[in-house]
Amino acid sequence: ANWVATVYHGLPRGLHTYTSRPDGYVAFLGRISPEKRLDRAIEIARLAGRKLKVAAKIYPEERAYFTEVIEPLLRDSRSFVDFVGEVGGREKDEFLGNAAALLFPIDWAEPFGLVMIESLACGTPVIAWRNGSVPEVIEDGVTGFIVEDTAQAARAVDDIAGLSRAACRKAFVD
Repeated sequence: ANWVATVYHGLPRGLHTYTSRPDGYVAFLGRISPEKRLDRAIEIARLAGRKLKVAAKIYPEERAYFTEVIEPLLRDSRSFVDFVGEVGGREKDEFLGNAAALLFPIDWAEPFGLVMIESLACGTPVIAWRNGSVPEVIEDGVTGFIVEDTAQAARAVDDIAGLSRAACRKAFVD
């Protein structure tokens, strides 16, 4: 290949609203699939003692995984997990903007992870596994935390308030 440079995804600056004062919940946004690791997000929220709001789409090919693995976890965790289903537009903007942090506990080499920059656009820091593009998108200790396991991720949830939401938005704009 005659590689010159990497051109990252972008979003229109006005698509998402910057929110300076979030609610206390952590968010998971994505599709229900084994590699997206909603199960890890639930465990992180449990360990951190935080409410988790889940906005996720269930594709037909992932229905069995949802029924056999995720649905029982949601049922057992209903005291602190709120499954809101698929969101878009203004609803997604509010979902991400009001979150204290986005949990991105992926278990695969994510090529980009558009949800990370959607979150940063809202000023919401990201807690993510060091997989795929995560280290290229998230600046550890500035726009979120890059972690290796659920215990470290739960500790990062406690540390998230020390990050600047304005710095997250600035990273998106830049």
